[in-house]
Amino acid sequence: MNDGTGSFGICQFTTLVASFEEDLDAYREAGVEGIGICELKLKEGADGELLAAFRRSGLEPTGCVPAIPSILPLPLMPGPSDPAERVQAIRASIRRLAPFEPRAYVCLTGPRGTLAPEKARWAVLAGLSAIAEEAVRLGIPVGLEPLNSSFQDDWTTITTISEAVELLDDVGSEALGITFDIWHLWEAPGLYEDVERHGDRIVAVHVSDWREPTRSWCDRVLPGDGAIDLPAVFRALREAGWDGAYDLEIFSDNGTFGNAYPDSLWDVDARELARRGREAFLACWEGARSGPG
Repeated sequence: MNDGTGSFGICQFTTLVASFEEDLDAYREAGVEGIGICELKLKEGADGELLAAFRRSGLEPTGCVPAIPSILPLPLMPGPSDPAERVQAIRASIRRLAPFEPRAYVCLTGPRGTLAPEKARWAVLAGLSAIAEEAVRLGIPVGLEPLNSSFQDDWTTITTISEAVELLDDVGSEALGITFDIWHLWEAPGLYEDVERHGDRIVAVHVSDWREPTRSWCDRVLPGDGAIDLPAVFRALREAGWDGAYDLEIFSDNGTFGNAYPDSLWDVDARELARRGREAFLACWEGARSGPG
């Protein structure tokens, strides 16, 4: 997009089975402008080589995702169980990713699990404070991401923007903002009021669509293929002042998380999926431009 209202990128989870270098080629050839780098795609010991390839690609960095993405442990993903260890891993990850000069980092709370609510909240606040210190030093914000309430037990303690803002206000660091994932928030109560009120705190946006009925947390579809009124959400973000990147982020299980869906988008070639993703996004974006506001 070249209308001054943002750009289209792809988070590397979307093309899960492709390598980092394959993603660079696929996104560039599809006319994609940005890339949300996932640390899990970076081969150990090859950071210099991969950074050079990234710079040659001409792609803009958007929101980077650490390999350990949450403060509290995630039942469905590997990683240490101790929140303090996880926070140290996140801090190390954002230092590792800093040379790519991302616009933001993505961070989850993780689920409460067996912790009492107040203990879980304290652990999240302590973790966010420590992560914010690193973010301040690097000059790159961290976006806390609220997740869909349907899958809260496995992923998060927060499911709305307002809940995220409460945590951020308690930490009190300007280095912390919000990652707005449309798939997670489209049904959240008070969504449009929250966007209007707190839109200036958004530092990253993820885009996909909701299959109806959805089969699991790992069953997203391309923009326009699901139940979300994406043009309305795009208009709300635009009116709230968001002019950053819109990153396509697709999770579509091909057996990686236990469900081998026959129509998994993770089984689509990276070049084809990047092309289809960009076209699908632009169609919804045109709907937002031609609609109210």
